[in-house]
Amino acid sequence: MTTTESKVPAEAAEHLREDEIHVWRLEYDHHQGREPFHALLAAYLGHAADDIRLGAGEYGRPMLTAPHDPDLHFNWSHSSDQALFAIARGVEPGVDLERLRERPRALAIAERYFSADEAAVLAALDASARDAAFLQLWTAKEAVLKATGRGLAFGLHRLSIASEAERLALRFLDGELPTQWQLHRLNLDVDHVGSLAWRGGPRTIRLRTLAPFRR
Repeated sequence: MTTTESKVPAEAAEHLREDEIHVWRLEYDHHQGREPFHALLAAYLGHAADDIRLGAGEYGRPMLTAPHDPDLHFNWSHSSDQALFAIARGVEPGVDLERLRERPRALAIAERYFSADEAAVLAALDASARDAAFLQLWTAKEAVLKATGRGLAFGLHRLSIASEAERLALRFLDGELPTQWQLHRLNLDVDHVGSLAWRGGPRTIRLRTLAPFRR
C-alpha cells in the first residue's frame, strides 16, 4: 500500500515503523549536494544536520557510522530539479529517479546492456511509448542494484525485470532469489519515473512530499 501526504520530516520521523519505508520527494538543485539528504537524516536521528557522519560500504554506498543507529538505512537519487530519499529500519532500500525525456538511443542501450527479454519488450513498443518504458526499467534496475549495495558496476544484464501496467516484478537477479525481493513503481507525476526496491518482506510505503513544493 502506498500513501501520499505532506508532512514535516521531524513529525514523520517519530512514526517510522518497522513495517514501513518512508520515501520523500523534494525539490533539488545539484549545487545543494548532500545537504537536503543530511537534513532528512538528521530529522530521523534527532540530531543537527552538521552532526551527521557518513561512511561508505564496500562498493561506495553511503551509510551511517557510529554513534548513529546501525539499524537505520537510507538511499537517495536525484534527476534535474527533483530528488527522492528513502529510509527504513532493518532493510536497505534502493531508490532511483529519472525525469522523462527523449531517449533516441534507448533501444540501442537496452540491446547492449539490458537482458535479452527486456530488450525484446522495448523493441516491440512503438517509438512514442519506448522512452517511458525504458526509463521505468532503468530506474527499477538501478533501485535493485543500489539496494544490493553494489550499484551499476554489478551489471545491468545480471538482472531482469518485468514492467506490466502498475506492477514491477524482479524475474531474475544473478546469485539471489527474486522471491526475496520487493520492487515497486513510485507514483510521482507525468514528468518523472521512480522505483523503490529492497530485500525482505512486504512493507507499507509512505510517499511524502517535502514542502515547499510547487508542482
